[in-house]
Amino acid sequence: MPSPLPTVEDRLIHSQPSWVIANDEVELAITKLGAHMAPVTFFRTGKRPVRPYYISPWQDENVCVPAPVLGPLRGDFFCLPFGGNAKSFRGEKHPPHGEACGNPWSLEGCESRGRVVTLKLDFETSARPGRIRRELSLVEGNNVVYSRTLVTGFAGPAPISHHAILAVPQRERTMLCSCSPFWRGCTYPVDFGSPAVGEYQSLAPGKTFRDLAKVPSIFRGRPAEDCTAFPTRPGFCDLVQVFERPAKRKSNCLSWVTVVNTEEGWLWFALKDSRQMPGRTFWMENRGRHNPPWNGRNACLGIEDGCMYFDLGLVESCETKPDARIPEALNPVGRTS
Repeated sequence: MPSPLPTVEDRLIHSQPSWVIANDEVELAITKLGAHMAPVTFFRTGKRPVRPYYISPWQDENVCVPAPVLGPLRGDFFCLPFGGNAKSFRGEKHPPHGEACGNPWSLEGCESRGRVVTLKLDFETSARPGRIRRELSLVEGNNVVYSRTLVTGFAGPAPISHHAILAVPQRERTMLCSCSPFWRGCTYPVDFGSPAVGEYQSLAPGKTFRDLAKVPSIFRGRPAEDCTAFPTRPGFCDLVQVFERPAKRKSNCLSWVTVVNTEEGWLWFALKDSRQMPGRTFWMENRGRHNPPWNGRNACLGIEDGCMYFDLGLVESCETKPDARIPEALNPVGRTS
């Protein structure tokens, strides 16, 4: 039988009303608006607490944001449908990254079972009827957040992704990233940034690569860019995606990504099932956007695990002609129905 309900604290954190749960190892906050998970403090009772997640620099400012997701932008959140969603899909109009990441969620409860405390949140979608439940668990003795997302209803194809964002240190190349082997990496299929609106990219569009340390540059004659160390390439913002072959057996489906902060001395990791989420995008931002609310000051590393076609959205992931760089078996079209 469940133990008595643990305490869920209401707290205002960087202008966002949030729910907070904790155990001896971890304190976790998640915003009521959009269910963005941050800050999270690991080793909270030790001499060197670790807070790996990013919080956008405009949080304590009274700014107007162009998309609801940017209001609470921080930490880790769930996107359905993932991407910009600029085009309507079969009469549906979804905001960037979906309704759930920019609208209020409901607290369904918080329960304790032995060493495990689980916070349960719900959101009902309207652009396409459905329900999303997020369950975030802390386990005594573990400096880990266990995340489970359940979607019911929402019938039809859709790109999905968990959208983790890490804060990056000031000193160059002090954060190192690696991931499990992938079949093919692809740079953004079109221009990712537009100088006309103050956005700048450093990677060549429409290229392929097999090593994150050797990604084609947009600049002629320049060596391939290293996308395993951060921060680098100041003044630019880029996004790439790596594709994994979905495992045929359950024993081979585990995919991982790690980030090591050599300056602060911690390692962050995430695990996923490549059968459900064969894609992983890396959003590399180093003060490369100058339009509001970015204003040339934003630096972060986004690691987005899911089933999607870059961050272009529902139409591009589920209706457009598959990218010739990606074999049909790996293309997300129809895979998330």
